[in-house]
Amino acid sequence: MGDNRQTMRAVLLAAAALATLAPSVADAGVFKLWVEGNGGGVFGKRLSGDAGNDNAAFFEEAPHGAYGASIGAQFLFFDAVIQHHQFTNGSRLATWTQFGVGLRFELDVGSPTKEEKKAGKGAYLELATNLFFGLGTGQQVMPPLSNDEITDKGFLLEGRLGFGKHLNKVFDIGVAFPVSYGYLFKNGGGATVNDTTTHYQSIQGEALLVLRANFRLL
Repeated sequence: MGDNRQTMRAVLLAAAALATLAPSVADAGVFKLWVEGNGGGVFGKRLSGDAGNDNAAFFEEAPHGAYGASIGAQFLFFDAVIQHHQFTNGSRLATWTQFGVGLRFELDVGSPTKEEKKAGKGAYLELATNLFFGLGTGQQVMPPLSNDEITDKGFLLEGRLGFGKHLNKVFDIGVAFPVSYGYLFKNGGGATVNDTTTHYQSIQGEALLVLRANFRLL
């Protein structure tokens, strides 16, 4: 498990670099960077695929405990995101890393006072949709990651709903519910993309507690 955490450490080190290099936070939201840590649970359900692979859906077979980190950049309502999640039940570990682009909207809700607005406080609603390409490992792996350690890969269309509070102009805390449809491929053991018996479709989702740091550059 310690070896897999190297990927997580890399994400968090990049986040620390953002915190160090980011200029003072501005009130405008034209362009911003963020880093997010989260934890919770994951579920998955295979929708279709070859009968010989009926127990081979990554998110259905992965342990249900989830924790991870994300780094993102947003210009107006367009975003780009890198996410790394680890799934565990205490004895087995699986990992999923995905890279995506899409749309993200964050709306202030409630009726904050003038003082709260000035301090950057208040409640928010988050809506996002992204197209991701992801890579999964069904067990503990030894970095650097090689192709034969990847068990699943493919494309996911994700929608995300989140709620929370702005603690100040930088930090948010809340909950998020990403749900995605995936067209995925089994990898390894001589499997090829052209072999349709390795293809499957699935739906998966997570319920996460989220802590996010925002660095508004414009």
